[in-house]
Amino acid sequence: MKVHFIVHESFEAPAGIETWAKKNGCVNSYTKLYAGETFPASCDFDFLVVMGGPQSPATTTAECPHFDGQKEIAFIKKAIDQKKIVLGVCLGAQMIGEAFGARFDHSPNREIGVYPITLSEDGKNDPLFGTFPETFDVGHWHGDMPGLTAQSKILATSVGCPRQVVKYAPGVYGFQCHFEFTPEAIEGMIKASAQELEEHKNLPYVQTPEQLRANDYNKMNAKLFQFLDHVTSAVKKAALAN
Repeated sequence: MKVHFIVHESFEAPAGIETWAKKNGCVNSYTKLYAGETFPASCDFDFLVVMGGPQSPATTTAECPHFDGQKEIAFIKKAIDQKKIVLGVCLGAQMIGEAFGARFDHSPNREIGVYPITLSEDGKNDPLFGTFPETFDVGHWHGDMPGLTAQSKILATSVGCPRQVVKYAPGVYGFQCHFEFTPEAIEGMIKASAQELEEHKNLPYVQTPEQLRANDYNKMNAKLFQFLDHVTSAVKKAALAN
């Protein structure tokens, strides 16, 4: 399987998703926007992963020269139209919503740290997420959330944000939360976000650097691997059936 990663910033790494891809023998390719790279001319991959970043879909090139939201949305839409598996994390989830014509929104609360998410009724009835506990811990680092279409389904929520896992279409998912965090990835986020952590330290769903480092990320990574195994297997079976 060929996996292509869109990476907005060096400190928002694919982390656990990349670990899964390497363990499964995937051929990985990258568009590192922070390094000035551009999107491929064609969608020569099976699985597109769109990572997070401090930008929002509304960020302009004047504000961030290496982030062209409209070009990225068009590229994501092309991958969706070509029936690729697509997973967006945080900003990536919001960009997928935009590709479907759904405007992102501000989350009721900023969340930074590890906090529980709870399955919705759609989540409980989902073939994969329904096998997870009703409530479980995942990572968070956001102030916005993805938009919704008439067809999308919210599979999980949190106390701080009502849109944590969104299924937009078969094989197309947005994770506002972070299943992929690892100790190494968190360290990169802490180093790049000292001002943000200081500014929001008194908010109810914001952990300190010490708390962030103390979290156990293994269980959420295990659920991530289950999700990735499931979604790639389901798409392969559908392709064989056709």
